[in-house]
Amino acid sequence: MIKKPEVLSKKLGLVFNDPQLFVRALTHRSASSRNNERLEFLGDAILGFVIAEQLYHLFPTAPEGVLSRLRASLVNQRSLAELARQHNLGDYLLLGTGELKSGGFRRDSILSDAVEAIIAALYQDQGMPACQKWVIELFAEKLKNSSLNTGQKDPKTRLQEFMQAKQLDLPQYDLVTMSGLAHEQTFKVQCKISLLPAVCIGAGVTRKGAEQAAAEIILELLLKENIL
Repeated sequence: MIKKPEVLSKKLGLVFNDPQLFVRALTHRSASSRNNERLEFLGDAILGFVIAEQLYHLFPTAPEGVLSRLRASLVNQRSLAELARQHNLGDYLLLGTGELKSGGFRRDSILSDAVEAIIAALYQDQGMPACQKWVIELFAEKLKNSSLNTGQKDPKTRLQEFMQAKQLDLPQYDLVTMSGLAHEQTFKVQCKISLLPAVCIGAGVTRKGAEQAAAEIILELLLKENIL
């Protein structure tokens, strides 16, 4: 039996002027045409902004690349699903019969989408200040535990782990050119993954360094396309 949305709302410390907005945020597309997909789209953008602003102030000396990686470590499907499970969000989701039978209430993608939809519903209902305050409270522990070492594995490792998590083919690296004298060579390596049509080329004084540079470019593209 699906638990009542007002129970969850109270647990989350939320009071909606329009309770139907909250109900829609919990409604999966398998259950109704009036579902949370559009709210999830808006919530994703709001969440990215709020967390980015928090990190900007928490780490005033961190460069853009580090801030992007920190944000990606906080605002991703796994992280949001963890927060959803802390509040037993799956018990309140409105799912179609098929999703219920297949355990959709436990699926990371559905749980994370619902969190983003709730964020957007709160924004629509009460505006940015109230929404921002709640998001910061929701992420308080994760923000507290963030450090400049978060997600600081090398680019090749991060890219490989990302592709493995998606159950996709591993990145392919190919040497493009090797030039210069033996003691001052420059290597250029191209990296290709199935998620992007582009081939990215990195350069370095070693082949390994060139591969790392190419992987870094791929990661930046994935962030730009909101895939990572």
